Amino acid sequence: MAQSSGRNKVPLPLHPGWRGKSFILTVSLIPPLWLRKVTLWLAIATAGSILLGVAWSQILMGVTLVALLLSGLPMRWPRIARPLALFLIWTLIALGASPDPVGGLAQVRKIYVFFVMLVVFSAVTEVRQARWLALTWMGIGTVTAGRGIFQYVRDIAAAKEAGVDFYHFYIGDRISGFMSHWMTFSGQELFVLLLLASFFLFAPDVRKRLWVAAPCGLIVFVALVASDTRSIWIAAVTSGAYLLWHWRKWAVAAMPVALGVGLLFAPTAVKMRVKSIVSPEKQTDSNQHRIVCWRTGWQMIKAHPVLGLGPDEIQKEAVFYRYLPADISKPLPEGYYKHLHNFYIQYAAERGIPATIFITAALLLSAWRFRKALGKLPPGRSDEKFLLHAGVAVIIGTLVAGVFEYNLNDTEVLTMFLSMICIGETCLGETCISETAAAKTASPA
Repeated sequence: MAQSSGRNKVPLPLHPGWRGKSFILTVSLIPPLWLRKVTLWLAIATAGSILLGVAWSQILMGVTLVALLLSGLPMRWPRIARPLALFLIWTLIALGASPDPVGGLAQVRKIYVFFVMLVVFSAVTEVRQARWLALTWMGIGTVTAGRGIFQYVRDIAAAKEAGVDFYHFYIGDRISGFMSHWMTFSGQELFVLLLLASFFLFAPDVRKRLWVAAPCGLIVFVALVASDTRSIWIAAVTSGAYLLWHWRKWAVAAMPVALGVGLLFAPTAVKMRVKSIVSPEKQTDSNQHRIVCWRTGWQMIKAHPVLGLGPDEIQKEAVFYRYLPADISKPLPEGYYKHLHNFYIQYAAERGIPATIFITAALLLSAWRFRKALGKLPPGRSDEKFLLHAGVAVIIGTLVAGVFEYNLNDTEVLTMFLSMICIGETCLGETCISETAAAKTASPA
C-alpha cells in the first residue's frame, strides 16, 4: 500500500505502558483531495438538477451522501435545521395521532428531501463554491424557462388551430418547463429570477458577464410572465422591491411606473390575468375557491388546533366537506380542493398550529441572520452581498407566495429553497471567519 503523506498522519494516543518509548503509530485519516472535490460537484449537481426533475436529483443526493461519508468532510447542518427538525418531529406526532396514519406516509418519505441541507451545507464550504451553485441554477433555469416559452408559443398555435380564445384555452393547462405543473415551474423560476436580479445589483463582476447574464434574465422574466401565475407575480414584485430598495431606494418608486408601462405592451392574455386579480371571471379564474379553502381550513384549525387532522387528510373529499362552513352554497366554485392554497393554514389544519409556528420561525430566523450579516459587510459589491440578498429575497418571495399557495410542499421547490438557504449560511460562515481574522490582525500581540 502506498505510504500516506506526512500531513495525513496523526499520532494516536499511546497506551500508558508505552510512555518513554520512541514508538509512534500513525494512520491516514484524510481521504484524497479528489474525493472531496467529487463530493462538492455531486452536491452542486444534486441541487442544480432539481430544475430538471425530482428523480435525478434524489438519486444524486443518495450518491452524494455516500461520497460525503467517505470524503472525511465534517457533517454540517445549517442553523435553520433546528426549527425544521421541530417541524418534522411535530409532523410525526401529528401522523401518529391521525385517524389514517398510512394515508400520510408520503410526508414521512418527504423527510428525505431535508437531507439536501446536510449534503449542500457540508460540501459547499466556501463563498466561491456557493457562487458556482448559484450560476448553475441560473444556467439550468434559463434552459427550463426557454422550454416554457417554447410551450407558450406552441399553445398559441394550438389555440388558433382550434379556433378558440387563447386565454380560456391556456389558463387550465399552462407552461410547466420540465415540471409536471405550472405552479412548481413558476415557483422555481421565481428563485432563478431573484438570483439573477441580485447578481445584477450586487455581484462584483457583472460587467464581464453581462453579455450572458442579461439574456438569461430576459428569458426567465418572459417565462415567468407567460406562466400567468398570479401568486408568483405578487411574490416577485414584493421580493424584487426588497432588492431594489437595498440597491437604490429611488428604484422602488420607479418600479410601479415600469410595471405599468410593461403592462401596456403585454399580450392580451397577460392583461386579462392581471385584471383577474381584482376582477375575476366567475369560473375561469375565480378567486372564490381560495376563500372557500381558507374558511374551511379555519374550521379545521378551530376543531384540531394542536395536532391537526393529520398529514394529507385534507385531500380526502369527505374530510373537506365535513368542515365546509354551512353558509357556503354548492356546487363549489371551480378550483382545486385537495389542499388549502395557503401553507400557513394548510400546516396548521393538518399538523397543528405548532407546526406552522416552527416552519415560519425557520424562515424568519434565516432572513434575520442574513440581514444581520449584510449589515456587517463593507460597502460595495461582493459575492457575499449577492448571495445573502438573494437569500433574503427568496425567503420573502416564499412567505408571500405561501399566502396563496402550498408550493413549499412540492419536492422541487422545497429542495431548491433549502439549498439556497444553505449557500446563504455558507456566506455567514466565511463572514464570521473574516471578522475573526481581522480582529486578530488589529489586536496587539
